[in-house]
Amino acid sequence: MGPEPPTESEDMLVAGAEKALALLSEGALFADLYLEKTRSLRLVLENERLEEISLGEDVGAGLRRINPDFQTAFGFTHELSGEALWDLARELSRKGGEEIKRRPLLQTKVRLPVRIPLEKEELSEKVFRLRTAERAAWGRSRAIRQVKVIYQEVEKEIAILTSEDRLVEESRIYLLFAVQVVAEKEGVLQQGYEPVGGTMGLELFEEHPPEEVALRAAERALRMLSAPRAPAGRMPVVLSAEAGGTMIHEAVGHGLEADHAEEGFSVYAGRLGEKVASPLITVIDDPTLPGKRGSYAFDDEGCPAEPVVLIEEGVLRNFLYDRLTALKFGRRPNGHGRRESYRHRPIPRMANTYIAPGPHDPEEIIRSVDRGLLVRKMGGGEVNPVTGDFVFEVAEGYLLEGGEIGEPVRGATLAGNGPQVLQEIDMVGSDLGFGLGTCGKDGQGVPVSDAQPTLRIPELLVGGEVKAR
Repeated sequence: MGPEPPTESEDMLVAGAEKALALLSEGALFADLYLEKTRSLRLVLENERLEEISLGEDVGAGLRRINPDFQTAFGFTHELSGEALWDLARELSRKGGEEIKRRPLLQTKVRLPVRIPLEKEELSEKVFRLRTAERAAWGRSRAIRQVKVIYQEVEKEIAILTSEDRLVEESRIYLLFAVQVVAEKEGVLQQGYEPVGGTMGLELFEEHPPEEVALRAAERALRMLSAPRAPAGRMPVVLSAEAGGTMIHEAVGHGLEADHAEEGFSVYAGRLGEKVASPLITVIDDPTLPGKRGSYAFDDEGCPAEPVVLIEEGVLRNFLYDRLTALKFGRRPNGHGRRESYRHRPIPRMANTYIAPGPHDPEEIIRSVDRGLLVRKMGGGEVNPVTGDFVFEVAEGYLLEGGEIGEPVRGATLAGNGPQVLQEIDMVGSDLGFGLGTCGKDGQGVPVSDAQPTLRIPELLVGGEVKAR
């Protein structure tokens, strides 16, 4: 895997990696060697200027040893050679230079499916896509003040050798296309942002033409530009499926990662088998979903990806484990050990996290609210993973009046407690809408997606404009 070293064939590199792993594994609970080659292209078009064209490659290896006391020794190298891997393994294992007999490896190789390869288009054609989107946004209104279009592709080839005598090779492609639009009216600025992408090739643009993505971003900015300030107070809130799963990811999901939950840094610690949510709520994390941004066939420790039911009809059933937390707490790793790159050790992470669809018609949910707030797009926010307390901005919201969708409102925020909200949700729609992003944790960013159906929260604190009486 990776570029062939000047003095070594690929076979020699693999042989050197196997020798290094054998040394690293001696006396360890678990050890792995992670080889990676990444090629990336990023294009940024802003205000009719091509501000960025960056094309790069990165190669390297990360070696890890989990000792019997559950402490981890980890190191990485940019040099892919048998000698460099051997030297790093010797340093991490604190052993001499003796060679340990290698055992045969069980090999698995997989490539995430791509229908239209990225190389089918020249760079000029990709730039043309950006300009098509930009023209569509600028042409929507004279109130548009700024348009930024981003195209990013990442091709990642990984190979993972483990002390369980496995060699896993996987090729992944990540494609992201996003448009950000700023509109202005009488000194008021509003932003619209629309990203699309996943583990897929250029077929992305068959479902999401660039001009349509741009128009969705522009429409959101313009719609909020003329909207009055949102009312403040406690009221029913409907989270549309269009809002994606930001709430479940941020306010709940991190508390279900085993390093937080098993170490006591989560409100879900010690609560397996207990009722933690409404009976209408089932939460699943599934890296095997085709084409989603958080998908993979094997995690970054060589474990097969698998769907994990975290909460089943309101009852807490499982956490997301990597190898270390599984070993430490006597559990089975379930394919959620992820790392940003060979420079980072794996930790428990979400992949594609979602609330499963429920029994209610989304329109019925809207009709059930006499006065409240409909959220169609979430913005940024802050979450305390220990308590689950959150504050989120609403990027696109509407008043609900008499069971109908009323005028758009701007400047709304949502404040509450994630676990408490899960307990209080009393209607769950039959639809499902996905969002995507890059999740940060412990200084690492990994691609994820999240989703939810339309949800009704009977009462939530909405921040907005407080009107004088």
